[in-house]
Amino acid sequence: MQAVPPHVARLVLFFESISPQDAARMAEFYTEDAWFKDPFNEVRGVAEIARIFAHMFEQVDSPRFIVREVLAQGETALLTWDFEFGFRAPMRAGVQRIHGCSLLHFAPDGRVIRHRDYWDAAQELYEKMPVIGGLMRWLRRRAALPPA
Repeated sequence: MQAVPPHVARLVLFFESISPQDAARMAEFYTEDAWFKDPFNEVRGVAEIARIFAHMFEQVDSPRFIVREVLAQGETALLTWDFEFGFRAPMRAGVQRIHGCSLLHFAPDGRVIRHRDYWDAAQELYEKMPVIGGLMRWLRRRAALPPA
């Protein structure tokens, strides 16, 4: 098994222990002009990335990342993860889990220059919401290939 490079291991530890105060530390992990994209956001700059993470703590209860797998080669790494959180009132529904992955590209100084998150917003998030979830599950069934 290949060892995880120190700059990648440091980033994994940061994500797994991230707190609301850590948004102010993003410049330790991202270059000033870093690019970030997920199913809801596409931003450039460490200040905008910090704003996304700060917003996460405002929108959901007890968010946390659990990194499941790390693949690293050269200046690129792929992290598979679970994101656990709780919906805020009035949608309380226990602990929710999103499965996803992050494709990361690192600058020579070990900070992230490109961060792209991949996860299925429809299945992993919308289908779990009380009102819209039923509609999303119905749409998925309608679009699926019928049983043979």
